Amino acid sequence: MALSYLALFVFTAFALYPISRLVTIALRPGDQLLSSSLALIPRGATLANFRILIFETPFLRWLGNSALIALAVTITGVALASTAGYALSRFRFLSRSSTLNGLLVTQMFPATMLLLPLYLILIKLSLINSYLGVIIIYTATALPFCIWQLKGYYDTIPLSLEEAAGIDGCTRWQAFRLIVLPLSAPALVITALFSFMTAWNEYVVAALVLQDVEIFTLPLGLKMFQSNMSTQWGLYAAGALLVSIPVVLLFLVLSRYLISGLSPGAVKKVEAAALSR
Repeated sequence: MALSYLALFVFTAFALYPISRLVTIALRPGDQLLSSSLALIPRGATLANFRILIFETPFLRWLGNSALIALAVTITGVALASTAGYALSRFRFLSRSSTLNGLLVTQMFPATMLLLPLYLILIKLSLINSYLGVIIIYTATALPFCIWQLKGYYDTIPLSLEEAAGIDGCTRWQAFRLIVLPLSAPALVITALFSFMTAWNEYVVAALVLQDVEIFTLPLGLKMFQSNMSTQWGLYAAGALLVSIPVVLLFLVLSRYLISGLSPGAVKKVEAAALSR
């Protein structure tokens, strides 16, 4: 037991060390940015970097752009993956196996291999340098994993629950919405988190598609603080910390659904469906 706790402590310290360095650099005065001190709170700590970042740079604009794109990708990804995964789980049609295999094959190739064809497609659609172009690419790259994950989770839900709801008068859509989706809450949460992270942290696609500083996402905006001759390390570190806050908050808010999503009994779901007729 003691060795287990020791191993956990070592791995935790290893994971937290880079974050502590970011905090230190973000709080350092300008004349101490290159200091080799290991103190968590540097001498003369200041919030000047955060003030400059928020009030003297387009950081809030970039934050709004990233939030808009990530929210659109999350909603679209969950909506499409939940319905596509259900169709692949519950229905038997001619191209079902080839569709599943095709989705699996797409995960064998890195997204960077698709940049050129995707870029040409966006040019044809006149979606270069637009929010919609980035949203389409992010959603398309996240969907295969999300569909496979939800399809596998739907397979674990007994079909008898939907049949019982049908006997009580529910349509297929009502059974899906009132029984299958609530029981699939943990998988939907993971899908939402994956879709959000796909859009929130991505840099390469955004750098290819977005060209106007006004519509830059956070990764692109933070890259502007780095140049060949010098790097604004204080602003870079402060921005990296602020970028991580929405991700941490989202995980804290959604993580409870991983447990509570399965807590209501299946009988209650059937009763709710019957009452909604």
